[in-house]
Amino acid sequence: MFFVRSATDRDLAAISTLLSETAHATYDDTYGADKVAEMTAKWHAVPVLKANLARKNSEFVVADDGKRIGGMAYAAMSPTLHETAVLHQLYVLPAYQRQGLARDLFAELETCFPYAGHMRVEVVSDNAPAIAFYAAHGFTEIGPGSDAWGMPTVEMEKVLDDAR
Repeated sequence: MFFVRSATDRDLAAISTLLSETAHATYDDTYGADKVAEMTAKWHAVPVLKANLARKNSEFVVADDGKRIGGMAYAAMSPTLHETAVLHQLYVLPAYQRQGLARDLFAELETCFPYAGHMRVEVVSDNAPAIAFYAAHGFTEIGPGSDAWGMPTVEMEKVLDDAR
């Protein structure tokens, strides 16, 4: 059984590996292993994760069963959008997907931003399972997102006031 807890420095290497494995499983067929490796080297390296862990007005959580980390999530208050938390990462290892880990991680993050009225997330447009997950958890599409790394995204938002 997995429990959601705050991430620590000791978790960062395992989280980096989890992010790389999950990104490759999700995007290699669409974007190629080389592009995914380049992306994960930039966004999922331990120093980047360490900076996220130290960021003010953020939450970094993991799903841990005492032997391994099966999922992770990271969100932070937006510096530019009033009363909006931004969900930057929500990843679950492929072996543990569809077992409620993403739901549990997200539920924890939802409670961590008492002054946020909204939560936003950008999802790669062709990641239908992720879009369906967010829609099932109250997010609606509000427009196109960025096109980072040639991966077009859709921006989704959830009103948090109604969830409390």
